[in-house]
Amino acid sequence: MADVFQILADPTRRRLVEALRTGEHSVNELVGIVDIGQPGVSRQLSILQDANFVVVRPEGRRRLYALRPEPFWELNEWMTTYRGVWEARLDRFGVELDRRRRTRAKDKDNKERRK
Repeated sequence: MADVFQILADPTRRRLVEALRTGEHSVNELVGIVDIGQPGVSRQLSILQDANFVVVRPEGRRRLYALRPEPFWELNEWMTTYRGVWEARLDRFGVELDRRRRTRAKDKDNKERRK
């Protein structure tokens, strides 16, 4: 799992992954989207391809890159194991917010009755 996080830790690779969410793109299209030079985009795409994040499809002289879903399934599976921890904390947070709202409403009612 550390490999997935190492790959996504790089901001340029994250921008490329974000750009590829909309579908296939050529290197030149990605250069325009992520605003870095062609050698940099090609280098980062190579890293993403080696890590199985992207797949390349030749189309004539162009090479089109697209996301592979498997690494994201793996990431989602890993995150799911921690979802229970987050949800429990969010539930406690929600209970506390509700308690504070009721307390404020009660205090407001008491002030209005005193007037």
